Amino acid sequence: MARQRQIVHHPAAAEPDDEVIRSLRPTSLEEYIGQTQIVESLRIAIQAARQRGGPLDHVLLFGPPGLGKTTLAHIIRKEMGTDLVLASGPALRRAGDLMGYLSGLKHGDIFFIDEIHRLDPSVEERLYSAMEDFRVDIALDRGANARMLQYPLKPFTLVGATTMAGLLSAPLRDRFGIYYNLQFYTPEELTLILHRSAQILAVPIEPEGAREIARRSRGTPRIANRLLRRVRDYAEVCGDGVITREIADRALALEGIDSAGLDPLDRRLLEVIVTSYGGGPVGIEALAATLNEQQRTLVEVVEPYLLKEGYLARTPLGRKATARAYEHLGLAPPPSAQHPRLDV
Repeated sequence: MARQRQIVHHPAAAEPDDEVIRSLRPTSLEEYIGQTQIVESLRIAIQAARQRGGPLDHVLLFGPPGLGKTTLAHIIRKEMGTDLVLASGPALRRAGDLMGYLSGLKHGDIFFIDEIHRLDPSVEERLYSAMEDFRVDIALDRGANARMLQYPLKPFTLVGATTMAGLLSAPLRDRFGIYYNLQFYTPEELTLILHRSAQILAVPIEPEGAREIARRSRGTPRIANRLLRRVRDYAEVCGDGVITREIADRALALEGIDSAGLDPLDRRLLEVIVTSYGGGPVGIEALAATLNEQQRTLVEVVEPYLLKEGYLARTPLGRKATARAYEHLGLAPPPSAQHPRLDV
């Protein structure tokens, strides 16, 4: 009898999405839109693992938030026909916390750790032998009577997700057999995602309406789906329920999303660099203090898109606003903003 597929959530892990958000997630590689090279590579790796009857190699997924790392973990679980156990790096504070998960894994299970770069070093070290040899060394007694007990584990697949791959230690990073760097989505890909989501939500949407939302979604499916729900609400209250380009434009303006897709925090960051720090360079610590925002939020959530779109530059001395940032804010850039020295 086939084993029932199960998803296990840890109470301290990231809060689960509501039913609406979960319904918008693709459930198979066939449904997944975008990240074409990753999807094809993953399809081959999964098929090879199933033909061998063994677990999939450990998978590291990295990239900015909202690009589909958790969704891919769910898809891997379904494609492999096994169970998925969810945890997060900050919740695994002690080696004993990790053992509670590892000891319960069955053959081929998918163990997903979000924010894996935030693991405690003692927990990370315990993962090394678990990933490499499917065993954990447990110390019995101390001092002269100390001895090690090898606790065998069922072969499993660790899927780690991180927004900061550079913070992973080399020993942990080297134990992953598969690396995928998720990239921002194109407006065309986001338009397809929005049409699919609108169909699931039974929301009438015109092609130009979908394109307008896609263009202003920061290359991120999670943001696109969130904005779709906000525009849907606006269309139902202030229109006839159909999402047109005009309705999308008015609704997004009400949400503070400008024509380039920048939100209020994006603009505040650029304005602070320009007005308070003369265009930069300025350190991220000073920016976080001035904006009263967490440094992690700025580095992991805000900066990636601004860097990609050329509004922000990292230099050896700190962040600088580019000529494009000045133009977007309606200001004349100083000569130093024309060709900032980039940190290579």
